[in-house]
Amino acid sequence: MRKIVLALTAALLLAPALAPAQQKGVELKSTAEVEVAQKDGKGEQVVKRVEASKANVLPGDTVIFTIGYVNNSDQPATAVVLGNPVPKQMLYLDGSARGEGARIDFSVDRGASFAPLEKLKFITAAGKERDASAADVTDIRWTLERPLEKGGKGSVSYGARVK
Repeated sequence: MRKIVLALTAALLLAPALAPAQQKGVELKSTAEVEVAQKDGKGEQVVKRVEASKANVLPGDTVIFTIGYVNNSDQPATAVVLGNPVPKQMLYLDGSARGEGARIDFSVDRGASFAPLEKLKFITAAGKERDASAADVTDIRWTLERPLEKGGKGSVSYGARVK
């Protein structure tokens, strides 16, 4: 077994999704999508996800960031950590972080420290400390709770609103 720590920068809102990255057999793919209402073949309104780079994304819209992962190596990967900063032009949506089988931690100091959101403190511009809120989140980190077996795959995600 080997230890892998992976970090992935957020896809730029209006740029194509990041190309898959490979590190020691674990492949990552990052996507940024928005939900748009479209008419299907029957003329009925349906909501579909489309790449943010192919949509007209406006202030107030929600973008869903997803990191898909798969272990292409011959061995289980241990201590797998996935990280993604929240783009500066966006606000993390409280409770939107998902990751089956992963512990989810947050940072309000650009990744210098991580903890569950309810345990974080935020220092205001005036220098006063207060409980951190979703609007303060700058980075999200998912730590897989079990080794990622050979061929194992999954995804983690979060939503953010354009400022």
